[in-house]
Amino acid sequence: MPTHAGHCHCGNIEVEFDTAIAPEQMAVRACQCSFCRKHGARTAVDPKGQVRIRVKDEGLLARYQWNLRTAEFLVCARCGCYVAALTSPDRSLGTVNVNVLDEAGRFDRPPQPVDYDAETPEERRRRREAGWTPAVWRR
Repeated sequence: MPTHAGHCHCGNIEVEFDTAIAPEQMAVRACQCSFCRKHGARTAVDPKGQVRIRVKDEGLLARYQWNLRTAEFLVCARCGCYVAALTSPDRSLGTVNVNVLDEAGRFDRPPQPVDYDAETPEERRRRREAGWTPAVWRR
C-alpha cells in the first residue's frame, strides 16, 4: 500500500497516509464549515488505509474542537497549518488535509463540497465510523 507523507509548514506535525487508491482517483472533499473554508482544507479518507501522525513538539500542537465537539482538529500552533482531524475521545479514526502532503498536487480531482451541519452527533459518529481512515500516533 503506497504511503503519502507530509507535514505542516514548519515540520512539527508529520503525517503518513497509506492508501491503495491512486491520488488522482481519490475523492477529495471540501467541507463547507467555516473552519475548513478558512483553512482551505481539502480532505481525503480511506477506510481500508491508515493515517499515522507524529508530533515533534507536543507543546506546539493545538487540538481544536468546535461545534459538536466530536473530533479534534490538529493544528500546528507554530505555523497554523491544519493537518488532520481525529475522532474523539479515542482518536482512532481520521481524515487528512491533502494540502499538507508532499504530493498534494496529485490529489487533483475537483473537491466535492460537503455540508455536515444537519447531522446529529450520532449520525456524524456513524458516518465517520463507516468512512474515516484508521489512525494511529507514531512515537
